[in-house]
Amino acid sequence: MENIVIIGNGISGITTARHIRKLSDKKITIISAETDYFFSRTALMYVYMGHMKFEHTQPYENWFWKKNRIDLVNDFVTAINHESKELVLKKGGSMSYDKLVIATGSKPNKFGWPGQDLDGVYGMYSKQDLLGIEKNAPDNEQCKRAVIVGGGLIGIEMAEMLRSRKIPVTFLVREKSFWNGVLPDGESQLINEHILDHHIDLRLDTNLEEIIADEKGYAKAVRTDKGDIIDCNLVGLTAGVTPNIDFLKESGIEIGRGVKVNRYLETNIQDIYAIGDCAEQHEGIGKRRPIEAVWYTGRMMGETLAQTICDNKTKYSPGHWFNSAKFLDIEYQTYGWVNSMRNKPDYEEHFHWRHSTENTCITISYEKDTKEFLGINTFGIRMRHEIFDRWLTEKKDIYFVLEYLKDANFDPEFFKNYEQQIVSKFNSEFNSNITPKKKSWKRIFSKA
Repeated sequence: MENIVIIGNGISGITTARHIRKLSDKKITIISAETDYFFSRTALMYVYMGHMKFEHTQPYENWFWKKNRIDLVNDFVTAINHESKELVLKKGGSMSYDKLVIATGSKPNKFGWPGQDLDGVYGMYSKQDLLGIEKNAPDNEQCKRAVIVGGGLIGIEMAEMLRSRKIPVTFLVREKSFWNGVLPDGESQLINEHILDHHIDLRLDTNLEEIIADEKGYAKAVRTDKGDIIDCNLVGLTAGVTPNIDFLKESGIEIGRGVKVNRYLETNIQDIYAIGDCAEQHEGIGKRRPIEAVWYTGRMMGETLAQTICDNKTKYSPGHWFNSAKFLDIEYQTYGWVNSMRNKPDYEEHFHWRHSTENTCITISYEKDTKEFLGINTFGIRMRHEIFDRWLTEKKDIYFVLEYLKDANFDPEFFKNYEQQIVSKFNSEFNSNITPKKKSWKRIFSKA
């Protein structure tokens, strides 16, 4: 019986295991030292906020693994010998494999800051991070202030967590505006204002220089490049993530920033594959980045690789880029590509609309000459993924998108409609006469 070993029990590894079991009777072993059972990493913040218990983050009952003949090993892999097809385990001994899947995910970035490994300094990625934050910041009596380093989705989640327990938060963001390497200027400014409205001490254009220890080796303050000393009891490092692949450096497996793979998720070593946050395509697929540390792409890679391992060789084809998140109270969605001003290519133009009083805005990107629709960001407005995915595939122009924007409204019965205001601004700016319309769902998907 062929022996499949998966290193990592995140969404990528678990999806691979589940789909291999659906398709075959192969022996499956998952190795991970983080937790005994798979959990939803994106739900960790809600455990701290009291919305659920940790066991509620586990999508499957503990009996699921035995019933489905998926063996779980709580250990670290310290080395891979691809010639003998053996893994060296930290607790001692080794394990053989016929096919190996590397799904080790990411780890928080550290940039050599003095004090970055002190007690009281955490990322927000693992269960161990959650336990450490709970220990050091149980309430605003024991944690008088927290400092978060790095602006982005993980940082804003950590800020929301801590503010839920009324812990004062200082947010150090090296950019001149929040996440402006990803968001266009208008959207970045909206988030700046929203963070400040939540009584978070946002310090833009500010870098961490040092984390200062107390006499017991705990973080007690940070020093910034502005010369400020900020007293704190917790430091959150959320300046992005990098693939968790240090143990592969002597393995013979080709690595760059991540584990190099082709479109079939194969490495340079036969019978070894890599998926999820730790996988790096030799070249980006279309406009997509070579590494995508996103939950849904990890799931898609797992489903794809299971087909290949079960003798139906399948190319990884993620389709159009999309993502969603939440900035405190503001829901964010993105479909296609809307580049920030610093990354925007010459051919890309933007139309931006923002509500005068509400935390609601959109930015639509389009090709300057042909007016082809390239992507949309929405803040505070829910839109339908299927609609934008179809419009991107069919290469609709911006006029069509605005004319039928009502079709993309997620729930027009219960959510506010802004289409008339959006189109009116576009008509005014571009001297056009678009009238918002709506097709029936039957017509929209009749050819899908």
